[in-house]
Amino acid sequence: MENRRFILIGILGALLFFIYQAWQKDYPAAAPVPATAAAPAADVPKAAATETSAAAATPADAQAADTGERIRVETDLFIAEIAARGGELRRLQLKDYAAVKDQPARMALLDDEAGRLFVLQSGLAGPQAPLSSPDTVYSSAQSSYQLSQGNDQLEVLLTHQNADGVLIRKTYVFKRGSYQIDLAQSVQNASAAPLSLSPYVRLLRTAYQQGGEPRFAHTFTGVGFYQQAEAGSAKYKFKKTALDKLDKEKVEQAQTGGWISILQHYFVAAIIPPADEAVTYSARPRSSAPGYIAQYVGNAVSVAPGAEQRFATRLYIGPKLQDHVAEVAPGFELTLDYGLLSFIAKYMFLVLKFFHGLTANWGVAIILLTLVVKLALYKLSEAQYRSMARMKVFSPKIQEIRERYADDRERQQKAMMDLYKKEGFNPLAGCWPILVQFPVFISLYWVLLESVELRQAPFALWLQDLSAPDPFYVLPVLYGITMFLQQRLSGNQTMDPTQQRVMQIMPIALTAFFAFFQSGLVLYWVVNGLISIAQQWYIMRKLDREGAKK
Repeated sequence: MENRRFILIGILGALLFFIYQAWQKDYPAAAPVPATAAAPAADVPKAAATETSAAAATPADAQAADTGERIRVETDLFIAEIAARGGELRRLQLKDYAAVKDQPARMALLDDEAGRLFVLQSGLAGPQAPLSSPDTVYSSAQSSYQLSQGNDQLEVLLTHQNADGVLIRKTYVFKRGSYQIDLAQSVQNASAAPLSLSPYVRLLRTAYQQGGEPRFAHTFTGVGFYQQAEAGSAKYKFKKTALDKLDKEKVEQAQTGGWISILQHYFVAAIIPPADEAVTYSARPRSSAPGYIAQYVGNAVSVAPGAEQRFATRLYIGPKLQDHVAEVAPGFELTLDYGLLSFIAKYMFLVLKFFHGLTANWGVAIILLTLVVKLALYKLSEAQYRSMARMKVFSPKIQEIRERYADDRERQQKAMMDLYKKEGFNPLAGCWPILVQFPVFISLYWVLLESVELRQAPFALWLQDLSAPDPFYVLPVLYGITMFLQQRLSGNQTMDPTQQRVMQIMPIALTAFFAFFQSGLVLYWVVNGLISIAQQWYIMRKLDREGAKK
């Protein structure tokens, strides 16, 4: 088996991988058709029962639109809007992330505009009816809040008092420099009867795409659940379920600790109860309108007349930053998914980050990473080119074998293997550098696709977004040229006519193929090709000099 057959197999393997990614994006499973009737009893999730109360129920999911008063909140990282109706977090813009490259609009992770719906609801459920729900109207001392200089946090207090004199408070705490938000719900029971309450917090989202997604890549949008491996176990596992699969793979589990989230490309919104709290998690399609719900419900607690009870929950709403995800909660680093080769991709990102720290340019960091990879594989490359040189020597004998056994493929292959054995030559020796490159290639693909740090990152000249395709197709064309030059340097003495035709087409095919990929990935491959040409030229000249001395 000759070297170029392995090259073809490797290239076709990569092509099939990316075609599969594109197929997953363009032809997802059909989303469930929502019911139009009112929510049935099965749509009311149950909280874990306690000795003081039967299981409590969260309110139905019909309320989602809001046209009432909004409370504006601005911090160093967020511009948020909280609805007085329900005390819902209806809109949250990330000030450090543009929605579209070079446009003033900020990325709205939570949103209820332009046909989108991604909001955070919270309240206090009761055994028969909720004490506070999306219909509860809260009041606030101010209509606008801003984190001032010198303060590290900002509190937004909402209050509501019902006809029985029960006072409900909902407090959002925003912290400087943090995408974590503390949410506290408290109740002061001024009524004559005890109250049985369960806190709940839920994310409600429709299945829209954020926009600006890579054209030839499949990115995940769905629920991420950090669940207990089994009842009472200290071990947890991370389960992901795409939104359009929730009709068949509903989440429903009572456990202690853990968290639930809705993931999308680059960003995550998560609900994180206290680690020692017994809770029930669930995720499902909405019953009364399009969309999906991911929520937690706490254990029922009895609040005696004159007593007060407080329920605390943490939220994380922001980017999946590699330096910070592990600090948010146990297992939260799993929200960052680099695929099957994550063990390589993580270290590759660390190398990229190191070079970015030196150069302040992710494109230069990719070039330096390519140099490191090529230097690490230099000995393998030398072995590859030595193998190619020896193949040229054997070319007349191989051609003679082909002509002699033209009608007997099996005898032809056996004769070639006998030749290799006689000459002490391993034709696979030249394949290893190529095979080793593909895990690097696939890992870098995931790093560029998943790392929010590289989102909209500029390089130079016309390349102002390494996470997007080259707008003028310069890099794909350069890649095609480098591949053509490598073929010319390698020669084709050991290839049959069919292989030669395929290899001649490959530079053109891959030029078109790479036109759809992130420019950062194509930059890596172009630089890799240029270095390979230089290495090949140097090593072949070195081998020629060695041969001349013998």
